[in-house]
Amino acid sequence: MSSATGDPMPTVTEAVDAIASRRTSATELLEQCLDAARRAEPLNPFAHVDSDGARSAAREIDDAIARGDAVGPLAGVPFAVKDLEHCAGMPMTKGSRWYAGGPPDTFDDIHVARLRAAGAVPFAKSTTPEFGTWAYTASPALGVTRNPWALDRTPGGSSGGTAAAVAAGVMPFGTASDGGGSIRTPASFTGLPGLKPSYGRIPTLAVTHLSQNAVLGSLATTVSDTALLLDVMSGPSRYDRTSLPVPGVRYADAIESLDVRGMKVAWSPDLGFAIAEPAVVDVCEAAMRRLVDAAGLELVDLPVKFDDYISVYVRIEGVDQWIGLPQGLYPERADELDPTVRPGWDAAVKVTAPKIARAYDARRAIEHQLAAIFDKVDVLITPMSARPAFAAEGPMPTEIAGREVHGGMAVIYAMLANFWGSPAMTVPAGLVDSPVGSLPVGLQIMADRHRDDVCLRLARLYEQASPWPRHAPGW
Repeated sequence: MSSATGDPMPTVTEAVDAIASRRTSATELLEQCLDAARRAEPLNPFAHVDSDGARSAAREIDDAIARGDAVGPLAGVPFAVKDLEHCAGMPMTKGSRWYAGGPPDTFDDIHVARLRAAGAVPFAKSTTPEFGTWAYTASPALGVTRNPWALDRTPGGSSGGTAAAVAAGVMPFGTASDGGGSIRTPASFTGLPGLKPSYGRIPTLAVTHLSQNAVLGSLATTVSDTALLLDVMSGPSRYDRTSLPVPGVRYADAIESLDVRGMKVAWSPDLGFAIAEPAVVDVCEAAMRRLVDAAGLELVDLPVKFDDYISVYVRIEGVDQWIGLPQGLYPERADELDPTVRPGWDAAVKVTAPKIARAYDARRAIEHQLAAIFDKVDVLITPMSARPAFAAEGPMPTEIAGREVHGGMAVIYAMLANFWGSPAMTVPAGLVDSPVGSLPVGLQIMADRHRDDVCLRLARLYEQASPWPRHAPGW
């Protein structure tokens, strides 16, 4: 779906160039986004739209350019902020009735402030499931967010609103976060590239939790845009003790120049335990081989065998939801929680310190297994998800390939990189048939800790060898 002018939504890079050269203005591009947002209401991608605040910011950018003032590398590019992140002037609901109707935030999260300082214009908050819990985006507070590839399918979660809006051509990019696949799963389900950066690469106020699973990032339609946005958002902050030093590379350059030829890569269709639809595995293996050829990689026959780690992940993540929780919400207002979310709260409150310690012991064993793998290879490649997008309303599917599975199996591949803190990126692998038509699935590229440049360079080479449509058909 395009704007009233019929113009497709530009990439971030195209928008920056067009505004800087005055072929268009920040105000005109914002109006294109607002018009596209109105047309995309059936997707329900936004929790809040701040048209007035965004128009004021866009006019300031246009005035600065008219005066000849220096402007930032994202000057005039509109974007949405995920509704788990703070953005001054807009409320944050976290997808929950506990926070619905609250006042606008008075401050930005660190990465939002950096995007704003670079000239980007926040105009909306994008939808998320309650507290980012599920791999689909639906909640009693915000309703159901839908996939532009098929309206009865989910765009994934928990960054589903951002993914739906970007894939539908509503905006050039939006922020996202990933504690167990919440950038990569929506990207896979909507045909986008999506990078989960290394833990600490982008400093955070919002998701610095005990588990150190969650990271911040973005969703856009190209690898170049993804790299540019990471350049803007990354770097240390004294407000986040886990933030990494300044990267030793400019990612926008690395995607075109990093030498990856001869790097060793392992392919695992199942990690030793995952149950996936055969059609998904076939599409992803073919995509993997295209990447190996395009990048000149060495495919190594390395057995990759983990035990199912879902219980470890759930136990560790269950601790994080209590950090920063105001008094008087649980258990006093527990009845307001999403009925699919509340059982997790009720179970977590009964967890003892010894049980948490055992979960962290199990996590350490998983980390050591990964370290042993990366002693032998530079990259681990897997499918991104075990199946394509499922029902928009949820719940998590409990059957895959005709077998009964736990609710996390559909997105089980993602969690390894969160356990280990390493970068991982999905790229569109291709389409698989479904009862509602062809749906996209992603290929996951996981690199060693702090080698975000490797993920991005391989994704760029794959993008050049196997380009994908930037937007869902018909949008």
